[in-house]
Amino acid sequence: MSKVDLSDMRPHDDWVEYWLPRSWGPYARLCRLDRPVGTWLTLLPTLAALAQAANGIPEWWRLIVFSLGALLMRGVGCTINDIFDRDIDRKVERTRFRPLTSGQVSLKAAIVFLIAQLAVCALLLFALNPYSRWLAVILVPIVIVYPLCKRFTYWPQVVLGIGFNWGMLMAWSDTQNTVPLGAIAMWVGAVLWQVGYDSIYAYIDVRDDRELGLHSTALRFAERGKQWISGFYIATMALWLAGGAMLDAAWPYYVVMAVIGAHLFWQMREFDVARPEKGLKLFRSNMALGTLLVVAALAGALPV
Repeated sequence: MSKVDLSDMRPHDDWVEYWLPRSWGPYARLCRLDRPVGTWLTLLPTLAALAQAANGIPEWWRLIVFSLGALLMRGVGCTINDIFDRDIDRKVERTRFRPLTSGQVSLKAAIVFLIAQLAVCALLLFALNPYSRWLAVILVPIVIVYPLCKRFTYWPQVVLGIGFNWGMLMAWSDTQNTVPLGAIAMWVGAVLWQVGYDSIYAYIDVRDDRELGLHSTALRFAERGKQWISGFYIATMALWLAGGAMLDAAWPYYVVMAVIGAHLFWQMREFDVARPEKGLKLFRSNMALGTLLVVAALAGALPV
């Protein structure tokens, strides 16, 4: 049986290679424009929170601001991650082709690119209310510290989940100028959901992480991964159901939640710690689950 290629970048076989100027390609890959899954997984929970906060369709300009924010902050996080991990990435099968690791981008150029991304993010702050601006400022150190967590804790996925889903809190603060308990329950549920699906993804790197002395939930869970991740998914469902109730969601919300629960059950039925390559498919399937979360938020606002 041929070895499965688990590398997350193929510099000569993606849309960036064909559609962007050659000099732009390494920077597009540095901020992961070539891999939009992470951006969608950042944006979709935020869109769901915007819909819940607006009790229906959010204002168009707020959709644009938060969509750009998700795209840019995901790029910032990936750039910081690659700067900190540039020496580690060349030793990991999945990350060996990343721009800094492969020499396509210099460290100095990456830092300048990071500053430029942060500058554009700062411009978006003018479109937010003061409460949301402060929340945005709090997010920055979370994004910075995440890549370092794998060096000293088995729970870097928790920090990632907090940062990835921070936009859900800002959606409420900017729309309602408050973050109610139900919104916090939805956010914590999303954090635990991410711990679950990113742990599935982390199993891909278990062998390399162990050899390099790094940490992850996958190494912490080991052979009990299915039990641990199932627990996180059950907690996610409990929090999303409770959050919907606290936010007075209409009954169609719970119908969509049942579909979400079935999707999570399917993930656990398919997940196998002994076959990490299957984790790629399961990880990507969470885009569908994120879409369902948006549908649930809109369904919960129906006048029934």
